[in-house]
Amino acid sequence: MAKKEKSSANSTDAKEQVSWRERFAALGNLPAFFKLVWEVSPGLFLGNAALRLIRAAIPAATLYVGKLIIDQVVALTKHTDTGHDTNYLWWLVAAEFGLAILSTSLGRAVSLMDSLLGDLFANRISIRLMEHAATLDLEQFEDATFYDKLERARRQTSGRTVLLSGVFGQVQELISIGFLAAGLAVYNPWLLLLILVAVTPSFIGDNYFNQRSYSLSRSWTPERRELDYLRYVGASDETAKEVKIFGLSNFLIDRFRSLSWEYYLKNRSLAISRAGWGTLLTGLGTAGYYGAYVWIVMRAVSGQISLGDLTFLAGSFRQVRGSLEGILLQFSSLTQEAIYLQDLFDYFAIEPLIHSPKTVRPFPNPIREGFVFENVGFKYTNSDRWALRNLSFTLQAGEKLALVGENGAGKTTLVKLLARLYDPAEGRILLDGYDLREYDLMELRRNIGVIFQDYTRFKMSAGINIAVGDIDERTNQPRIETSAQRSLADTVIAKLAGGYDQQLGRSFGKGVELSGGEWQKVALGRAYMRDAQLIILDEPTAALDARAEYEVFQRFGKLTEGKSSVIISHRFSTVRMADRILVLENGTLLEIGSHYELLEKDGRYAELFGLQARGYQ
Repeated sequence: MAKKEKSSANSTDAKEQVSWRERFAALGNLPAFFKLVWEVSPGLFLGNAALRLIRAAIPAATLYVGKLIIDQVVALTKHTDTGHDTNYLWWLVAAEFGLAILSTSLGRAVSLMDSLLGDLFANRISIRLMEHAATLDLEQFEDATFYDKLERARRQTSGRTVLLSGVFGQVQELISIGFLAAGLAVYNPWLLLLILVAVTPSFIGDNYFNQRSYSLSRSWTPERRELDYLRYVGASDETAKEVKIFGLSNFLIDRFRSLSWEYYLKNRSLAISRAGWGTLLTGLGTAGYYGAYVWIVMRAVSGQISLGDLTFLAGSFRQVRGSLEGILLQFSSLTQEAIYLQDLFDYFAIEPLIHSPKTVRPFPNPIREGFVFENVGFKYTNSDRWALRNLSFTLQAGEKLALVGENGAGKTTLVKLLARLYDPAEGRILLDGYDLREYDLMELRRNIGVIFQDYTRFKMSAGINIAVGDIDERTNQPRIETSAQRSLADTVIAKLAGGYDQQLGRSFGKGVELSGGEWQKVALGRAYMRDAQLIILDEPTAALDARAEYEVFQRFGKLTEGKSSVIISHRFSTVRMADRILVLENGTLLEIGSHYELLEKDGRYAELFGLQARGYQ
């Protein structure tokens, strides 16, 4: 088993290797990236570019002024009677000082603009991630491959302006090199060739190891997600009870330790190789630099160039070599960053499978005939088992339908199909005689109110937790309070110090945690907020006591007057209130009828009802 896992990991690493062609192709992401940055702030973008352009000329100017200073000092030491010439010397010193101040000021201004652009870009991309997520399908969020792409995209929301800074920095360095190289070429063009020879070994090495680093990071995306999950489960208010009661702490820690250590070993091996080869290859480059330095010194000693020329050439050679080495190394990093950037664009390229048609059919208001399932079948991605199969029935307008069946029978899947969170793999669902896919998706969902059993406990105020049922009405306080009253959430909120403004959940300061039953009343308030034509409640009273359950359904009857409703419940005291009951088993329709009709059939429903009734005797 261990050998099999190791082989799999190696094959994954091999699969994730990135060729030179792919690295150069990744540079094609830069125009789209710069377009995003430009849209964030054209002013900051242009200002950054302009300041870097000015700063690029400063190194050559500083070295040349330094050459003039040294030559002037040498001249003054040879001719002691030329004291009046010191004015020129001090002007040169002042010029060099001014260039130093300008360079520092421009550097700080560029860093400021980088920082501001970084913050704006991170905010904008985070918003785009959420906007795009809103367009994608529920089934996509339930797919592990999609989640890997989403996780990699999330990591691009911050730090991507390093790429912007890197590209601008390279352009700045290239301009600086142009000025310096011109000076070197005047003395000897062969110095430029020697510089290229000196920097090539370290460039090749760093590029190779950057590629290996990217491959490792990408191939370990699922494992890094698991590490993040283990960190959360091991130290979270939502999991603390189970972790303590079941003694899971050691198990979680051991799993984290094992997985993180495995990743550390792989990363350590890569880091050690990089350090060793980097030292060797950089040493070769340094030897090349000092070879050129010796040649320049020998020319100065022989009197072929002045001491100022020596300083200028040595400084120019050192800076050109350092800048060129930096450009080549940054180029390697740039291609790596551009490849990472592809993760972001890959995510944005994901398209939903469920969407509105180009020409939509007007949504019926009111619904007259109802919903019809015609031989509907559905199975989840990567599953061979049908969640629903050959399902045919009618949910009539104004009818209260209950869904009954054991866990995994397909009840929740059915209501998700009604809301077009999924589309059938087989058959179709009709609304007033037309396929659901002919209606506008958002209009359909606005007319359906769903409270799932695993409803979200938003770490927000009590009022917002109710208002999410119709978030556009979040400022309509009377409507929020009326919804809370109908769901019995008003009795919960009355006990809160902050009332409807009270923060729920302990994730943030002064937050208050509710019991399961209290949360359920708040969640039920969302159904009353939405003026929907179809109300769906998935186990709406599972956490409520008998009295609260009775009161909720008395009020629920009023809520659904003149509307269609679907109720999923294991409590037959709730189910019997429905007009008809649909019994599911293994994704297929087993029985359908009223409570009394199904009891008379003495089938599966009667059996389950009898078992539950005996439990109360």
